[in-house]
Amino acid sequence: MDIFLQLLINGILLGGVYAIISLGLTLIFGVVRVVNFAHGEFLMVGMYLIYLMAHYLGLHPYVALVPAAIILFALGAFMQKVVIEPLLDASEEIQIFATVGVSIMLMNLALVIFGADVFRAHVTLGTTSLTVGPLSLLTGQIFTFVVAVALAIFLHLFMHRTYLGRALRAVAQHRYAAQLMGINVRAVYIFAFGLGTAFVGIAAGLLAPQYPVFPTVGSYFVLTAFVIVVLGGMGNLYGAMAGSLIIGVVDTMAGYYISPDLKEVVYFGVFLLILILRPSGLFGLGTD
Repeated sequence: MDIFLQLLINGILLGGVYAIISLGLTLIFGVVRVVNFAHGEFLMVGMYLIYLMAHYLGLHPYVALVPAAIILFALGAFMQKVVIEPLLDASEEIQIFATVGVSIMLMNLALVIFGADVFRAHVTLGTTSLTVGPLSLLTGQIFTFVVAVALAIFLHLFMHRTYLGRALRAVAQHRYAAQLMGINVRAVYIFAFGLGTAFVGIAAGLLAPQYPVFPTVGSYFVLTAFVIVVLGGMGNLYGAMAGSLIIGVVDTMAGYYISPDLKEVVYFGVFLLILILRPSGLFGLGTD
């Protein structure tokens, strides 16, 4: 029973890691209606930024995530303005190819600059264990989960209590109707893409004490994030949170009770089963 409870808690905490990445991805799709295949590479860029600030400036990753999030917000806004905006009226395939192109460019740029070496921010805060009765919890995962919940609450309040948040929801529901109501749709798109990308800057700072950084580090996390976004309902923020917790628990349980090599097979199987039963995801489409 203690092992099961430990695995359950570990899975929930792992879901917090996935949630921060998935929230940004689902926000971008929910508002801009573009599947950003460069999301993982932006996470990789964020983790390199965190490493550089930790190594050369002595900043702890939990502090460095603030400037990293600001830089990634700017990069995301720049990508929306320069790459996506000219293709807004193009077919979805063209938009996807554009984001894949950015993904490949960033990955190869990282290989050119840093090589294939693995780097890690060597810190103690966030890597120690906390014992609670029979449970052993990693402090970094606890902090990440708390931040994920805080960000979800922030997004909910922001989307429902502020003018800009309501503008985001209006554009997500019908961009042409929102434009007729006087909303600057292109500016909203730029903000949404920047905010969604800033989330991976926060995730990078939270992941840095626990995971090393290398040019393809974003691929694993973003693949799981895509599963979560579709599982919860494309563009649904609540679905992204629920899907993150489900996949986190399934990942941990399958890795222990079945095999670490087969855990992806298991959660992809759960993913396909849920989509067969509910093709629109657990919570359906939307940003509410």
